[in-house]
Amino acid sequence: MKVFFDTIGCRLNQSEIEIMAAQFRQAGHDVVADPTHADLVIVNTCAVTSAAASDSRQKIRQAAKKGAGQIIATGCWATLEPHAALNLPGVENVVLNENKDSLVSDYLKITPLIFDLEPIAREPLPGEHLRTRAFLKVQDGCDNFCTFCITKVARGKGVSRTLAEIMYDVKSALDGGVKEIVLTGVHLGSWGKDFDHKTHLRDLIELILKDTSVSRLRLSSLEPWDLGENFFSLWEDARLCPHLHLPLQSGSGTILKQMARKTTPEKYMQIVQDARAVIPEMAITTDMIVGFPGESDEFFEESMNFVKKINFTGGHIFPFSARPGTAAANYENQISKVVRKQRSAAMRAVFAEMTHNYQFAYLGKTVEVLWESGEDLPEGRWLMKGLTGNNLRIATNSPGNLANQINHVKIQRFSSHGLWGKIENKKNVSPQ
Repeated sequence: MKVFFDTIGCRLNQSEIEIMAAQFRQAGHDVVADPTHADLVIVNTCAVTSAAASDSRQKIRQAAKKGAGQIIATGCWATLEPHAALNLPGVENVVLNENKDSLVSDYLKITPLIFDLEPIAREPLPGEHLRTRAFLKVQDGCDNFCTFCITKVARGKGVSRTLAEIMYDVKSALDGGVKEIVLTGVHLGSWGKDFDHKTHLRDLIELILKDTSVSRLRLSSLEPWDLGENFFSLWEDARLCPHLHLPLQSGSGTILKQMARKTTPEKYMQIVQDARAVIPEMAITTDMIVGFPGESDEFFEESMNFVKKINFTGGHIFPFSARPGTAAANYENQISKVVRKQRSAAMRAVFAEMTHNYQFAYLGKTVEVLWESGEDLPEGRWLMKGLTGNNLRIATNSPGNLANQINHVKIQRFSSHGLWGKIENKKNVSPQ
C-alpha cells in the first residue's frame, strides 16, 4: 500500500507524521511524496488559529482533488470538528487526538509497535515535508489554562512519553544518520511532571547528551516558567543548540494576566538575562499575540516597548483569533479586525528590524550549517539551504547535494533565501 502524509501547524504535528510513516514502513508499506497515486492519505490538521483550521480543510480538499484513494483526518481541527471533517470530500475516517498514537495499528489491525524491539532506522519523509532533522515527540497535551488557546481542548491534559519510548526514537533517528534531533511537545517543559514532582525536562536532555552521540540537540517551544534553577548550565555541552523559543504573547503585564499566562514582563526579562549571562550568543525567539481583547493603545505600546528591550532574534506574530470554546472568545472589548491587522503589521516591522540586526552581526563570520534541503540546478549545481545551531537560515551553491551534512560556512551577504555563505574547511567557527 502507498501512503501519503500531509500536515500543517507545529513541529509536534511534523513529529507525529514521521512516527506514523515509520510505523507504516515497518509494516511493509511505502510512503510516497504525492497523494495522486496514494492508496491512503493521512492529514494531520491544526486549529491554533482560524486560518490554520481553514488551511487544514484545504489540505484535505487538495488531496481529494488529486485522486487520493481514501483520506483519514486527524489532529486538532479534526478532533474539535469531527463531523465537519467527515463531510469533506474523500474523508472516510476521523481519528481523534486521543486515538492518534494507535492510528496505524488500528488501521492495519496489527499489534502496536513494541519498544523493546530493535527500532527501524529513520528515513526522511519524501516530498514537501522532508526534514533531515528528526522531530521527536516527547510529550502531548497541556495543563495550562491560557484563555486564548484551543490546543488544551483539542489535545487534553499533559502526558509525557517514557524514557524508553523516547530513547527508542532517538536510536532510530541516529541509526538513520540524523545529525540533529529536535525535542517537541505541546507543553515541552512539563515533560516528566506527570511521573513525579522530581523529574524534569533537564533529566531527559542530560540523558540524551550523555548516552548518545547526537551531533545536535535542539529544543522546541518552552514556556518560560518551566525552565527551573540552573537550567542554562545544560549549554555547557556545545551539542545543545543555542536557541530558545520562549512564547511571551504580550509585553503588557495587564494583558498577560488576562491571558492567564504564568509570567510577568519582569520575570520574563530575568529569564532572558539569565540565559544570556551563561550563553551570550543565545538566539531567543518568541510568539506574540496582538489585538487581544482589552488591549488598549497604551497596552499595545507597552508590549512593543518591552519587545524592543528584549531584542529578540525572531518571532511569530499572530493577530488575536477568537476560538470557540476558549474564555477569551467571550471577553468584552474585542478589538476590531482592522486594528488587529494594523498592530500585527507594526509588530512584524519591529521583529523584522531585530532579526535583520541579529543576522547582520554575522556577516563575515564562519558558522556551522546543517543542510536541510537541496534544489537541483542547471549544470549540476545545487542550491542548498540549512540551519545553524542558533537558528540562522543559510543558503549556498554547491557542486553536489549536501543534505544532512554539516559544513563550515563563511557568511557573505543577505539573499532572498536567507543569509548567503561560502563553504569553507575551517576548524574554528564563531559561536552560534
